[in-house]
Amino acid sequence: MSDLQWANRMHRYKPPATESNLAPEDLIVDYMNLLGMIFSMCGLMLKLKWCACIAICCSFISFANSQSSEDTKQMMSSCMLSISAVVMSYPQNPWPMTPLW
Repeated sequence: MSDLQWANRMHRYKPPATESNLAPEDLIVDYMNLLGMIFSMCGLMLKLKWCACIAICCSFISFANSQSSEDTKQMMSSCMLSISAVVMSYPQNPWPMTPLW
């Protein structure tokens, strides 16, 4: 009967209510995916190698920071688009990249 004296102090656990289920770190995945798409399109259209290289970095960061529960189709298409931007920019301009400054 000693357990009954603590019965009024016991409460069922309720997870804290949040406005969103996304943590601030999860938005990095979306931002990097968007930046990867933008830079890869600039690399493809303008034949800029540095844009294509930045697109690869952004898409790989997005893929590395994603959770396993997320849909990976968009991230994989971003990776493939950035790789194709690099591949397509080198036949047009085979010389090494020049510094931007």
